[in-house]
Amino acid sequence: MLQTALNIDVRKTSKSRISELDMKNLQFGKSFSDHMFVATYEDGEWKKAEILPYGKMEISPSTSAFHYGQAIFEGMKAYRTDSGEINLFRPEANWKRLNISAERMAMPIISEELFMEGLAQLVNLDRNWVPSDKGTALYIRPFMISTDEFIGVKPSDTYKFIIITSPVGAYYNTPVRVLVETNFIRAVEGGIGYVKAAGNYGRSLFPTRLAQQRGYDQIIWTDARNHRFIEESGTMNAMFMIDDILITPPIGDTILAGITRDSVLTLARDWGYRVQERKISIDEVLDAHRKKTLQEAFGTGTAATIAHIAGIGFEGKDYELPPVEERIFSNRVAQELEAIKKGKSEDKHNWVFHVK
Repeated sequence: MLQTALNIDVRKTSKSRISELDMKNLQFGKSFSDHMFVATYEDGEWKKAEILPYGKMEISPSTSAFHYGQAIFEGMKAYRTDSGEINLFRPEANWKRLNISAERMAMPIISEELFMEGLAQLVNLDRNWVPSDKGTALYIRPFMISTDEFIGVKPSDTYKFIIITSPVGAYYNTPVRVLVETNFIRAVEGGIGYVKAAGNYGRSLFPTRLAQQRGYDQIIWTDARNHRFIEESGTMNAMFMIDDILITPPIGDTILAGITRDSVLTLARDWGYRVQERKISIDEVLDAHRKKTLQEAFGTGTAATIAHIAGIGFEGKDYELPPVEERIFSNRVAQELEAIKKGKSEDKHNWVFHVK
């Protein structure tokens, strides 16, 4: 048993499973690294912090997370540089957003020290699991669940904060086709659409499955009031390049404040593009398509980074977008983000955290 500066107990696995992994054939979210980080909240404070061998956990059927939905998470990645170093991309932003989610869901906040130290120690211990091929990374899933063994509607008194990691390839291998959703609702004003809560994703599965049965990959969510204004694309923020202007819906209580979204907008402004964070209707997008000023449409998120949209379905008609190879901005920003993460391009905004 080892101990870190933050008094994190470290119990290493007796036998690594990395030999079972095919690094040349990585499926997203299917394989998990040797260890996990676990911290326990009780008596009003985070007490026990451990790194343990990855494995099943004993949990009671009455655990409150199962019944009342106090479950939040984050998504981030670690990257291997050509020199073998391991980089994290904007982990402090994930820590801040996790606490925003925790506050809204009546859960305890996590100190930056606990989050960053647990994360860095875990990734460093399992650094051999970070793949090096183009388009690959170590996906990192920090999450928190309530753990009271109690059937009663109230905030839990106990919680677990856990980090697990998974070597992954590309989330989307090809450009996606999306269907504009005008029936089901992802989020409402005053709700928890801006929170990375498990329930937000659970409620999206059925309408997404219906769209997939019609031949689409994902859906574009619209506002709950009129179903005309675009909000998100599946689990990603949505962006449109119209007449050389980058347009994206503004973040608020119905839209997640994406870290990749913010990074893309920052680079666009660095490069002199006009950027508008404003409401954009599906009518405006399709009008731009008719006028041939809709140059690009894509989603941004940790899993996919940049997901090109090949076509948009709306009211029984499909609208095809320009070929991906002709898209100037989204291809450039995808390449630049990859270069920054892997240490090949200057990190002007201090986004990269080096794991040591």
